Amino acid sequence: MKISGFTFVRNALIFGYPIYESLHSLLPLCDELIIAAGKSDDDSITYLKSLQQNKIRIIETEWDNSLRDGGLIYSQQTNIALNECKGDWCIYLQADEVLHEGDYDIIINEIKSADSNPNIEALLFRYLHFYGSYDYIGIGRQWYRREIRAFKNTGKVISWGDAQGFRFKERNNFRKLKAKQTNVRVFHYGWVKPPATQNMKYNYTQMYYHKDKIFDLNSTESKNNFDYTTAYELEKYSGSHPQIMDNRINGDKNWTKHFDPAKLKRKPLLMKFSDKIEKSTGLRIGEFKDFIEVK
Repeated sequence: MKISGFTFVRNALIFGYPIYESLHSLLPLCDELIIAAGKSDDDSITYLKSLQQNKIRIIETEWDNSLRDGGLIYSQQTNIALNECKGDWCIYLQADEVLHEGDYDIIINEIKSADSNPNIEALLFRYLHFYGSYDYIGIGRQWYRREIRAFKNTGKVISWGDAQGFRFKERNNFRKLKAKQTNVRVFHYGWVKPPATQNMKYNYTQMYYHKDKIFDLNSTESKNNFDYTTAYELEKYSGSHPQIMDNRINGDKNWTKHFDPAKLKRKPLLMKFSDKIEKSTGLRIGEFKDFIEVK
């Protein structure tokens, strides 16, 4: 059985993505790793080419500004990489997502088990959303809990929407994939960046969700700090991080030490009620699921 890893990225360096760590957390699991690398405002493509890994294949792309709405450019770029995958299974990570080496055996065993089960098309990974520092994770319905990150490469699976999930395509029909829950963790570091970098990345990203939004990387606005008080609830994280993250975590202590987890946004009443039920029962009322869960 062969496994393909795939991802897309643009402006990885100026936006502080842990791209090195993300790719190297995937490489031990994959026979190939396909990267759709968008033309950037920094040296991201040169950096990716310098990694000199035989498994890595880079596809240089240019983003289509006509898809600058609803995050559609992200699924379009993801599909460019996915279409080049030759493996029997695919594992997908975005540029701010990292796998833990302690979960490698779980991933392989889950794939082997699901491969012979026609009722399972994909696997769900659990998310840890770090916020403001590497010591706190966001909890409650403000954060998505799980997503498909591995699936059978039938040639009929496509990235969907803003690339958070996938769909099975047959002729002109699209349906959600049948996915099994696993204990594999995705360490999501998209909200752990120096405040100025986070502000720049956040506002730039908004242009690809709202086509009327304009943001200049060289503007005065781009020099502002991100307001790290937009989370409703955080929880202290006491577990380990992927080893590949050690250098980055240690190097970022000069600014993460200033993060104050007590400064939070006031949680709406309905969200308080929903989160209280989730904590006591594990049930998230009205949770959107980008998949059909199967056992």
